[in-house]
Amino acid sequence: MELSKEQSIIEAILFASGREVNIKELMNVLELSAEDIDKIILNLKTEYNTRNSGIEIIKINDNYQMCTKKEYYEYIYPLFDNRAKPNISNAALETLSIIAYNPNITRAEIDAIRGVNSDGTVYKLLEFDLIEEAGKMDAPGRPTMYKVTNKFLKTFGITNLDELPDLPRYKLDENEQIVIDDIIEAPMPERENIDEKKEGNN
Repeated sequence: MELSKEQSIIEAILFASGREVNIKELMNVLELSAEDIDKIILNLKTEYNTRNSGIEIIKINDNYQMCTKKEYYEYIYPLFDNRAKPNISNAALETLSIIAYNPNITRAEIDAIRGVNSDGTVYKLLEFDLIEEAGKMDAPGRPTMYKVTNKFLKTFGITNLDELPDLPRYKLDENEQIVIDDIIEAPMPERENIDEKKEGNN
């Protein structure tokens, strides 16, 4: 099969599917390696950029999806979606950030970091499909763990969680007020260090 034909097939699949397509699905259809699929899609993306196309191909973890460019959202939204735009509160954004930086976190751990009950914001984020259940923790009561969804990645324009910006490191002064040091690369906090996470996200 010629490269140009393979490229056209992938383009047709992504266009027709209207959803995220896992790279393994493309590998099975075309009988190509993951490296070959990545290379072909990179060529497609280059073509779209060269002709300033209104569509683009984005990668979300191991999935690809064809979509319109975000800069044209204001023109497309009124035509195809009359629903009210989701209104995400500061509390919900704070909770979403905690979950993004701490995958597989429980609601109790979120509450410990925020210092307030997060039931309402968690339900709202589930409703918006920005987070999802990630299984049960192997602990007494087997609490539910949460992680962000692929919709979160698409909404914030990132391919995977490795692209999240580094968090600043915080400390408290003698008056128990937060002082921000220079942003440095710091390891993700361990699950047992809840107090440190609370200090770092207030």
